[in-house]
Amino acid sequence: MSNTSLELLIKNFKDSFPLTTKEKAELPLRFTERNVKRRGFILQSGDVCKHFTFIVSGCFKQYAVDKEGKEHNLQFAVENEWITDLSSFYAEKPSGVFIEAIEPSLILQIKHDDLLYLYTNYHKFDRNFRIIVEKKYIDLQNRVLQSISTTTDERYQNFVIEYPNLVNRLPNTQIASYLGITPEFLSRIRKGLSSKPKP
Repeated sequence: MSNTSLELLIKNFKDSFPLTTKEKAELPLRFTERNVKRRGFILQSGDVCKHFTFIVSGCFKQYAVDKEGKEHNLQFAVENEWITDLSSFYAEKPSGVFIEAIEPSLILQIKHDDLLYLYTNYHKFDRNFRIIVEKKYIDLQNRVLQSISTTTDERYQNFVIEYPNLVNRLPNTQIASYLGITPEFLSRIRKGLSSKPKP
């Protein structure tokens, strides 16, 4: 693991429960650094999710594919964020989603058994990862609420607020899939919003 990756990971934990010197020393022993090419997968549907992944650089999408072969984006994750299939990872059962790199990426991954080791021997990791999981649950709940209580325009504006650094980083097709609309309809929404007078 490079020093830069290690420092970013330590900083991520520092935002919740900072690690001791002994806890920091466990990180290079438990995490594996990996480069992922654009369109490379770290999880495919039908496989068991074996890693919790921290993104050092790059961007990933988590998505499901319906019976017609259409992709439905569920989540994006970028630098200094985590991504996994929580259900598959903790239950150790086959996943129903894909996790794919949208850009060339550098990641740190920890296996299920190594994470359980940290939970058991260093309780601060249990607290840190509980916060990570809670945030993911809150994000999912907010997304479900938005899907049933807001207009498409409002959902796009919420996306801009939630992912401000991705609006111009992702192609329209990826954002449209996340919002559940066509790229053409997304273009009309953007055009309509840009033509409105600013307050």
